[in-house]
Amino acid sequence: MFLKLFDFEEERLKQEIAKYEAKRVLIQLPDGLKSEGPRLAKIVEKAGALPIVSADPCYGACDLATAEAESLSVDLIVHYGHSKLLKYEKVPTVYIEARATLGVAEVVEQAFPLIEAWRKVGLATTVQHVQTLDEAKEVLVRAGKTVMVGDSGRLSYPGQVVGCDYSNAKSIAEDVDGFLFIGGGRFHALGLALSTSKPVIVADPFEKRAHSVSDEVERVVKQRWACIQEAQKAKTFAVLVGLKPGQKKLDEALAIKDKLEKSGKEAILFAVREITPETLMNFQTVDAYVNTACPRVSLDFPAKFSKPILTVNEALVVVGELSWNDLCKKGFI
Repeated sequence: MFLKLFDFEEERLKQEIAKYEAKRVLIQLPDGLKSEGPRLAKIVEKAGALPIVSADPCYGACDLATAEAESLSVDLIVHYGHSKLLKYEKVPTVYIEARATLGVAEVVEQAFPLIEAWRKVGLATTVQHVQTLDEAKEVLVRAGKTVMVGDSGRLSYPGQVVGCDYSNAKSIAEDVDGFLFIGGGRFHALGLALSTSKPVIVADPFEKRAHSVSDEVERVVKQRWACIQEAQKAKTFAVLVGLKPGQKKLDEALAIKDKLEKSGKEAILFAVREITPETLMNFQTVDAYVNTACPRVSLDFPAKFSKPILTVNEALVVVGELSWNDLCKKGFI
């Protein structure tokens, strides 16, 4: 059943190995697709290359396993489940997006009662479902809705969002009443709401149901206000610089460090690959953190950290460059 839900492009996998004349291939998959690793490894082996499956977590195309590939003398990375994000890869990399094979017309219709008051609807989705946006748009237009799909920013497809980049959606946020998100789970839908300050309804083709994320958004916003209030009392901040290929924002970290110091705070740069409570708890003299790497660590897991861990926009509230109301309008991501 699992195989029928996603297209792993097995024939393309063989062709890419032949094209690159690869002898050693690193297969990288997000956690939701990792169970396919052994099967894909057998395909790689039959294609004449040595397969190595990365068992480490993979959070997106920003988390490309370049260091691992170099350490293992790999000559091709096959990265599943995401579209290209980095402009340049040190190791030749093939992105296989693992598109979902499900239709969405039925679940979009299930969303009608939840978007009844909306006249203009924004559409957004992950790379797994970008091919379904035309189908979803057609259903909505037939129901009398005006439909908008954003096409702005660094992502590969119109309407596409990733966990840390909602620029496509933000480009049309002021022109729509809310967003219909096509996809499974709550992760991207929650990010969509927090980045646009618009209501979001999920049309989930896997569970075949539509639902709102408003309650969860309200809970997260309350948590963020509490984190900011606690961080305003802090004297010493650590500014986290991500070491993953797509998360390294040293210039942004330097800029926020300067702003913190000008506001009377002490600020130190920390370089980190995995932002975990266990890593940060070793620094007892630090009162709060500003995360310039993956903003979702701050937004999704605040209860796991014993001290406030802010996004860059939230840090601007601490230093007085943004008000809380402005932050809510600007978006947390």
